[in-house]
Amino acid sequence: MYARLFHQPRHHSIFDRADMGVPGLTEVMEVINDVHRKYADPRTKDWFMLFSNPVPVWLLTAAYLGFVMWLGPRLMRDRKPFSLQTFMVVYNIGLVIMSVYMFVELLLSTSAAGYKWLCSPYNENTWKNPLEQRVANILWYYTISKAIELLDTVLMIMRKKDSQVTFLHLFHHSTMLNIWWWVQTFIPGGQSWFSACLNCLVHVVMYLYYGLAVIPALRDKLWWKKYITTFQLVQFVITLSHTVYTYMSGCDFPLWGQYMLMGYMVLMLVLFGNFYVQSYIKKKSHCQHRKKTDSLSTRYANGSEHVANGSNGHINGNLKDHPHVNGAIKRN
Repeated sequence: MYARLFHQPRHHSIFDRADMGVPGLTEVMEVINDVHRKYADPRTKDWFMLFSNPVPVWLLTAAYLGFVMWLGPRLMRDRKPFSLQTFMVVYNIGLVIMSVYMFVELLLSTSAAGYKWLCSPYNENTWKNPLEQRVANILWYYTISKAIELLDTVLMIMRKKDSQVTFLHLFHHSTMLNIWWWVQTFIPGGQSWFSACLNCLVHVVMYLYYGLAVIPALRDKLWWKKYITTFQLVQFVITLSHTVYTYMSGCDFPLWGQYMLMGYMVLMLVLFGNFYVQSYIKKKSHCQHRKKTDSLSTRYANGSEHVANGSNGHINGNLKDHPHVNGAIKRN
């Protein structure tokens, strides 16, 4: 099975152990090392952030989650939020520039390598094509960008925007970094370019919004925040459709990569779809209902005031001489 997944001849390995059971950490590392030794792309496997081993990325992910979920909020608890306006503008615009560069370079490098939009093969012969090196290089930059983007959450914590640190946000950032360790180590070419290229285009729009939103004078003029989530959902649908076509057409690309991408796109559609519903559809419905309720409450209050004033006039005008009323007023 794994030979078919990785497009390599079948080797006997610890995958064949019938008594393997649930592996511990040592067994997991043995599996990863065995797969890495047999199937890793020899051009990229030792590059920075790959290191022939996923442990550095695991440690970075653990440090990221530990800071944003525990250490960061603890350190900021008794401190005022940092403004970081200048840094935020530079950081976000820097990511816009990086995303534009990666988007354009992915188009140019894949075109030079003769890629086709619907099927770009990746196999052991891919390594031998010198034109593929340019594709692998830009995909490595994309992998590095996933590590840089972890700062998104760190900056939220430092600015005390804790409400923005949702499960979706943490899950997406941490999983993208780890997924791209596998992609850049084993399949830095072929169909891997398509989802990365589309994601870069989305990030141009997204980080441009974030960079401009930091500037108070522009904040109220940015009407397109809602459409960023729509753009992301469209991205997932296109990527999922593209990958399903890759699978159905029998494109020469490792099956595990196709399975991973299809599964992740479905998961992203569920999570981002839920975010869209909660943030825009239900919130809009709730606001409309509240506005209607407030309007009715105001009308009712005005009517009640009128009735109350009329009752007071009635009491003052018709009952002020009643002995029981007079006695009550006197006792009070």
